[in-house]
Amino acid sequence: MAKLGNVYLQVISENINDSVEATSYPVEKGVPFSDHIREQPKGVSLDGYVLGRDSKQRLQQLRDSMKKGKILSYAGRSILKNAIILSIDDNRTNETANGSAVGIKLQFIRIVNTSWDKVPAKQKTQQKKQTNAGKKQPVSKKKTTAVYHIVKKGETYSSIAKKYGVSISSLRKLNPWKDRSIPIGAKMKVKA
Repeated sequence: MAKLGNVYLQVISENINDSVEATSYPVEKGVPFSDHIREQPKGVSLDGYVLGRDSKQRLQQLRDSMKKGKILSYAGRSILKNAIILSIDDNRTNETANGSAVGIKLQFIRIVNTSWDKVPAKQKTQQKKQTNAGKKQPVSKKKTTAVYHIVKKGETYSSIAKKYGVSISSLRKLNPWKDRSIPIGAKMKVKA
């Protein structure tokens, strides 16, 4: 007697499949060469019976688990903690009047554990309250009093200072250019 999930089976044989896949590269003459091996997931093929008055319901329960990809445990001659059902072959004959002969293929599934900690529900609600749930935050508009001037051909610090009523020394502090190298078309800061 074996158990798959919570369904009992009469298992006659278990065939364990343990294999690898090898990459191969063709060559002009001879056998292709290989440089990489990848382990395949372990599999188990079961041959046996689902017997009893409720055999159809138990078989349907296994089919539902297969279609949902439900992770099951198998305990028989072999033990698999995390397995999924890949296929179910149902063979109904005169020999099994109160059930079905079945062939079931299982595949081992490796479950990955994350290094991330789950945030408790109470902390999640506090975080939601703090973040405003994606709503736009009001932006405080600071009034900028900066004044700019676009430099034209022939203009100097002196002529621009007179035009705006500021000192030449303040223009020199606000801008990076030397007196004789003010570029034409540059945006000159006149007031901060």
